[in-house]
Amino acid sequence: DKLVVTDAQGDANVQIQQIQSMIDSDVDAIILIAGSSTAPARVLADACAKGIAIINFDSLVDTDQVTAKVNTDSAQWGDQAAKFLIDAIGGKGKILVLNGPAGVSVSDDRRKGADAALKAHPEVTVLAETNTPYNVAPAQEAVTSLLFANSEIDGILSLGGALSAGAVLALDKQGREQVPITGENARQFLELWKEKGLKSWATMQPNWLGAFAAYTAVQALEGEDVPVFVKIPLPVIDNSNIDQYLARAADFPADGYIYSPYDEALFKKLLAEQ
Repeated sequence: DKLVVTDAQGDANVQIQQIQSMIDSDVDAIILIAGSSTAPARVLADACAKGIAIINFDSLVDTDQVTAKVNTDSAQWGDQAAKFLIDAIGGKGKILVLNGPAGVSVSDDRRKGADAALKAHPEVTVLAETNTPYNVAPAQEAVTSLLFANSEIDGILSLGGALSAGAVLALDKQGREQVPITGENARQFLELWKEKGLKSWATMQPNWLGAFAAYTAVQALEGEDVPVFVKIPLPVIDNSNIDQYLARAADFPADGYIYSPYDEALFKKLLAEQ
């Protein structure tokens, strides 16, 4: 058995070439985080035609030419985050929306998921929106620029990754008061949340999705029926349980994500529940 790992560095064309190379090498399975929701459609159809098991997780493709897709409900993520923030600012106020790169399914779906809640509260004004990589530095830079342009900000709807940590650091550096903010299970954000007593809410893209995708691929190769879509429940992090996550912070990199434990029993349960 052989494992081949590739990284297209966000370049959809490079990823297509990598998938084609795997097809030419007669691989048995491809586990894919899509760099584009649309670009790989043709090459994935070719892989499907050759009987290659394709498990697509995290960032999904639009095509159904895959064996299975694995993800949380990104629209639900956006909806829950927006509802928390709206409640936290009292149903009215001026907010920023921070999101990952446009054109990536998780970014687009989370933002769409937030729409209904925002539209239902016309007294909530979106001052500006950002699309940056899901990393601290670009988010901090983007928020810093927005702070200069907006003297009054009541809340920040951050839709994942380490964007929230970047926003908190930007507010801190400018001497601005911290505001209610949503986020993800990034260690740096959770530590800042606790340190600064933030009014926050977070969920997560469980970091074991890749392991679960690999498990699903093995099941498919062994002839087991696997569902075409496996919906992973969204955990919630708030002030009632943040300490449980921070208690394990030292087990994860400073720029990593603190996730919940997993095992084969959990994976079997998730497949059986679909």
